[in-house]
Amino acid sequence: MISAAPSVPPALPMSTNPEHCPNRANCARTAALAALREVDPATKAAAARALYAAVFEGSYACSADLELAEPTDLPGRPARPELVDPRKLKRRSMQSPEGRAVLLHALAHIEFNAINLALDAVWRFAGMPAAFYTDWLKVAAEEAHHFSLLVARLAEFGHVYGDFPAHDGLWDMCERTRADVLARMALVPRTLEARGLDASPPIRARLQQAGDQASAAILDVILRDEIGHVLIGNHWFRHLCDAGALDPHATYTRLADQYHAPKLRGPFNFEARRDAGFDEAELAALVALAGLDVEQPAPPATQASGT
Repeated sequence: MISAAPSVPPALPMSTNPEHCPNRANCARTAALAALREVDPATKAAAARALYAAVFEGSYACSADLELAEPTDLPGRPARPELVDPRKLKRRSMQSPEGRAVLLHALAHIEFNAINLALDAVWRFAGMPAAFYTDWLKVAAEEAHHFSLLVARLAEFGHVYGDFPAHDGLWDMCERTRADVLARMALVPRTLEARGLDASPPIRARLQQAGDQASAAILDVILRDEIGHVLIGNHWFRHLCDAGALDPHATYTRLADQYHAPKLRGPFNFEARRDAGFDEAELAALVALAGLDVEQPAPPATQASGT
């Protein structure tokens, strides 16, 4: 049975006082780096969820000013799946069990990479507010939950994670933005992960059309949580823009060009993007990009707030 919600605690404040993190053994940022280096997917997912729970319980804290050296083995990942050029990945019909297994595997690979991306934000970027680390630990825990759901469903098709080839696009952008937290917030959650908001409804519809209600239900869980993850990215992107007296729209355009972000293509899930914190100017730009003539629905009375 698919759980309606991940069994992780809600977001919470976290101390960044070095006195609360007297050694690296119980520092959440150090533990996030250790989890990122873990190569076994199930162990990594369990570590991400356990770390967030430990922070929630107060047994782990965080030193925001701790500078950690970058290891040479990032990210930790198994020998399989084979990583190939995205153009070499073949599409298969979801009407067949094998086609749905390939899809579930691709989604599991995305969620595995998303665990890595969230953990990387926690350990890599020193000097951020306490809530930044808490937010991304929460994201890592929820991505781990998604990965576990997908792997369990994949097993019902007789497959395991690693059985099919995959690509490395998500981690590639992580590498490009390794030295710039503003670029990371702009281009990973607000660009790459936001594309998932657009892709989820048509994928879910095709799964439902194929009679695969169990897999479609997992997509519902993922979309709900991913709206929150993109909202977190939007919040911290705007926080950093405000701190630097930067216009967020012009800054996003500059960073997308500088780091060669993928071009946005429709169709767009305007409702989910609005809930995830994109403003009306950004949504209007997507309307123009998609070549739509109709007006999009007015924003709801209560806008989604930052974390």
